[in-house]
Amino acid sequence: MKSTNQRGASPAPTSVAFKLSPVAAGCAMLLSAISGSAYAQDATAGQAADAPVIQTVKVSGIRRGIEDAISVKKNSESIVEAISAEDIGKLPDVSIAESLSRLPGVAAQRVAGRAQVLSIRGLAPDFSTTTLNGREQASTGDNRSVEYDQYPSELINGAVVYKTPDASLVGQGLSGTVDLQTVRPLEFPGRTMAINVRGEKNSIGKQNAGYKDKGYRLSGIYIDQFNNRTLGVAVGYARLDSPGQYQKWSSWGYGIDPKTGSTTGLANSGNEIDAGSTKQTRDGLMAVVQWKPNRDFQSMLDTYYSKFDSDTTIRGMQFGTGNWIGGLTYANPIFASYGGTQVLQSATVGGIKPVLRNDLNTNRDKLFAIGWNNKLRMNEDWTGIADFSYSKADRQDMILETYAGAANTDTAKIVRDNNTGLPQVTTGLNYADPSIVKLSDSGGWGQDGYVKYPQVTDKLKSARFSAKRSLDGMFSNLDVGINFTKRDKTRQSAEMLVNLKNGRTPIGVPSNLIQDPTSLGFAGIPGIMSYDIMGALNSLYTQTPKIHQDIYNKDWLVSEKVSTAYAKVGIDDTWGVPVKGNFGVQMIHTNQSSNAFNVDTNGLNKPKSVDEGTSYNDFLPSLNLNFDLGSEQHVRFGLGKTMARPRLDQLRASSSASVDTTKLMWTGDGGNPKLKPWRANAIDLTYEKYFDKSTYFSAATFYKKLSTYIYDQIVPFDYTSYPNDGVTPKSNIGTLKQPANGTGGSIKGVELSGSIDGKVLWTGLDGFGATGSISRTKSEIAPDGPGTTGALPGLSRTVSNVQFFYEKSGYSARVTRSERSNFRGEVTGFGADRTFTDIKGAAQVDFQVGYEFKEGQYKGLSLLFQVINANDAAYQTTLSNGTLKVPGEYTKYGRTMLLGLNYKM
Repeated sequence: MKSTNQRGASPAPTSVAFKLSPVAAGCAMLLSAISGSAYAQDATAGQAADAPVIQTVKVSGIRRGIEDAISVKKNSESIVEAISAEDIGKLPDVSIAESLSRLPGVAAQRVAGRAQVLSIRGLAPDFSTTTLNGREQASTGDNRSVEYDQYPSELINGAVVYKTPDASLVGQGLSGTVDLQTVRPLEFPGRTMAINVRGEKNSIGKQNAGYKDKGYRLSGIYIDQFNNRTLGVAVGYARLDSPGQYQKWSSWGYGIDPKTGSTTGLANSGNEIDAGSTKQTRDGLMAVVQWKPNRDFQSMLDTYYSKFDSDTTIRGMQFGTGNWIGGLTYANPIFASYGGTQVLQSATVGGIKPVLRNDLNTNRDKLFAIGWNNKLRMNEDWTGIADFSYSKADRQDMILETYAGAANTDTAKIVRDNNTGLPQVTTGLNYADPSIVKLSDSGGWGQDGYVKYPQVTDKLKSARFSAKRSLDGMFSNLDVGINFTKRDKTRQSAEMLVNLKNGRTPIGVPSNLIQDPTSLGFAGIPGIMSYDIMGALNSLYTQTPKIHQDIYNKDWLVSEKVSTAYAKVGIDDTWGVPVKGNFGVQMIHTNQSSNAFNVDTNGLNKPKSVDEGTSYNDFLPSLNLNFDLGSEQHVRFGLGKTMARPRLDQLRASSSASVDTTKLMWTGDGGNPKLKPWRANAIDLTYEKYFDKSTYFSAATFYKKLSTYIYDQIVPFDYTSYPNDGVTPKSNIGTLKQPANGTGGSIKGVELSGSIDGKVLWTGLDGFGATGSISRTKSEIAPDGPGTTGALPGLSRTVSNVQFFYEKSGYSARVTRSERSNFRGEVTGFGADRTFTDIKGAAQVDFQVGYEFKEGQYKGLSLLFQVINANDAAYQTTLSNGTLKVPGEYTKYGRTMLLGLNYKM
């Protein structure tokens, strides 16, 4: 099979004329003004499982991946976006989330320096769904949104992001639907094998003993056909052994402290300084069997398995400097203006008592999915489809804290950068000295350590039956079907007090457990004592179960049964101009329930098991039209009603309550298993102009009107079934704080995207090219309820991407820049619960160069060098102090460098 790219192979003439068409100039101006995506917008619509599979089987490379995506875009009925593998087992980025985040209107949230979850058109990940080969997937997270690091990019052959609803797309989200696609072996012309190997290194270097700053990625895929091309087989395996390092500072908050000598200036209330090291190993396995014995019947069985293990050691120092801490003194305080407010920049602080942390977090994730699709052409008109699938996800975590400290207080000089918050700390004591630092409850928290064991199990089963037939006239085809889905998600959490065995008396760390000190030099601290955390836990501590109402609140089971019936007709007619598209409707019945605990917050009664739930119906019409204006111009129009079911943790039946001893009134908080979905009406309009296979321009606008939004509300609640805790209330009707359906709002935006082949501008630029996109989104939704001003989770007002590349004669190079503005993101907070934080906008630059041998004995071999986060962008959050945004966290993850080779035969 020929795999060389012949585009642009002819030499440039010795004399060239510089000719620039007005529209090409417009594309160039767009790309120079924005940052953009390397892929395509507005691809095919319809059933995700039957969407055109993006294949690169004859030519390979950056340009080919772009051309494939543009081709899908151009021939679509609906408004979607697509990415394509440059070659078998070779997506453009090291992760599928990175590739998707370069699409117009799509933004990634980074977790531990890696793109993990996606926001589509300004809405949080909860508003979108992800499918694999058209089937909804279980997830290892607490909610519905998929964590994309479970899916190796080497095993994904392409992806489509549906931005408008389509009646045949089951399980679609409110903001969009992402369909990940694996290969279909019978669509390849012959046997294909590919091997990819890459070495990896982190620029920060090893932060903790027992870890490394080097890793590797290994993948292979085999595709073949048998029995006169009636049977196709594809098997792929991907191994990841990736190090992660980080240097982190975070604040406890800000306030006025008269001890600083100022009654108006703000002072930081506390510091946490950490050095973290992570080892991530992932094994992914994909297998596909496709059987097509004749032209009327085909069957495909596809499976996917992923095992992801992560161990993270975090060692650091934390100490309070707030006005509530007694005995603190401030010498030589210096304030500096920050945002028009005086903020303490440096001082010598006496009386601090740092807590040294040696923590260990482990994650054990497993994901399995299997699907069986059967398609029978019953006659010239009708085709029947039966599809069955099962998906399961398991997560087992350990979150361990151990504490140590000196017996005496200390004095430290603290000089901070008010722009980042990162301080330079000079302490009086040597915290790397085991004779000074002892294992103890140095923070006075009533424990010597703490450990949590959260677990999640998610199971999803579905069966789908549909039939299609061709029609004559204005309506080109009819597609009807029904889908049944059952989902059960369980979350449990055991939590333990960790205390020293010797009656909690502070002790030194045995010499056999001592490890090399951990440097916090990035914050001015040369080193802190480090030890074997698991060795200490097993030999020096006891674990005692902690019983608390908040822990019971974290245990829940949510079950859903969803039945979806749909009908869709294709449109192919002339309304002044040729028009294609589809019109359809989904009718959805949802039955949801939850089993959890009701808890007495005073602890006088045992938790009571409770089962609650509800059912509801939704009617979701949709319309997609594609008008062909001629001269390679298209206008697309989308109209529909969409929904997103509530977060699973919001559906939990658990609650905690007690009688207020002063007001003699029941109060409580908890989940709401009777929640109804987010619902919205959406309208989309796009204009597209194509110049050739790799050059286009697109402008899009969208508007979504949410008829309801879910936010925490205080509502009347009947506590008759709750056990009385000894205080007699005035009434069994009290108040309960829980998520509830309330007022909606609107979100709207515009998106510009384009791609240009350099030779369109000038033949001397043959081999050069660029892609780009920019989106602006505005929300009028109050996510915390009417009258509040909190930001909409996941919304960045501006998201932009740009890519410049060169590819010719085997040589290739690419530079990409992705940027999103400030947004409110969801992170893991105290108690392993999900919480929101304000994440500062940032830009990341990635770089890649490569060479492919086109002929000779090394034909099929390509070499690659990549730098991820080449500009060493930091992760930053902010805290609100009135109208002032002050630094909350500053974390550096460093650059990731990869060197490797790909070989295809």
